[in-house]
Amino acid sequence: MSHSKLPSGFHRVTHDRPVPEQAHDPYQARGKYPEPTVCPQCKAVFHEGRWRWGDAPAQANAQVCPACHRIADQLPAGFVSLSGPFLQAHRAEILSLVRHQEQRARQDHPLQRIIGIEEQAENVLVTTTDIHLARALGEALRSAYQGELEFHYNPEDYLLRVHWTH
Repeated sequence: MSHSKLPSGFHRVTHDRPVPEQAHDPYQARGKYPEPTVCPQCKAVFHEGRWRWGDAPAQANAQVCPACHRIADQLPAGFVSLSGPFLQAHRAEILSLVRHQEQRARQDHPLQRIIGIEEQAENVLVTTTDIHLARALGEALRSAYQGELEFHYNPEDYLLRVHWTH
């Protein structure tokens, strides 16, 4: 799959190198959250410099985490586009893999979540709260089913578009 014309601001990223970390996610706090902080929506706890799952102390500060903030705003950091005849023949199996991959990532990284899965007649669009989850979904699909995989990254908008077809 070759998308010869990239959208403005996007750069092609190869699958064997990570997405550059030069851009800062606008949904991440500019400073540190007071410790401990708990997200009132998902109950993730900010402790020792990162968001984790666990019990929050009774006196924890309340602050909506970046993932819940993105979900509320419906502003994804990752778009994973799935298409092709193999998708049509194995849609349920592929979507099961996508959901399983999110559950695995979310165990250790509470900010890596799927915002939505939009099924259309010819393709599926998965939106994520994090560029790393979008990349992991594409890599998992290629690993499980082969196919063609492309990454397009826009550092100014902290946005990753992943295209998988088979």
